[in-house]
Amino acid sequence: MDDSAELLLRRAISALAQVDPLITLLHQVRQGRLDPANEGLRAVTETWLKTYEQAVTMERLTGLALRRLDPSPRVAVLVEAGVLAADHQGVRRLFAAFRRAEATLGE
Repeated sequence: MDDSAELLLRRAISALAQVDPLITLLHQVRQGRLDPANEGLRAVTETWLKTYEQAVTMERLTGLALRRLDPSPRVAVLVEAGVLAADHQGVRRLFAAFRRAEATLGE
């Protein structure tokens, strides 16, 4: 991966880390201290989904960088914890954007 692609990937990861509900809130949900339907958690999760969608659609991402940004593992954890539904509109949009980005790289 060249330096500009690595820098782009680092920016995407940094943007995601700033709004990532997995980092700060999921532990509280698992311990029962935070309801998965909490409005604040929902707002953070919606922001995270939108930011993730923007990250995977960044121009000049390499195939390796895109694979590192694969949202599947994180979405699976959120679905398992009851924070998101697998058929949530934002989840569908994120996966559609990810598939489009993969298809673009495959051309």
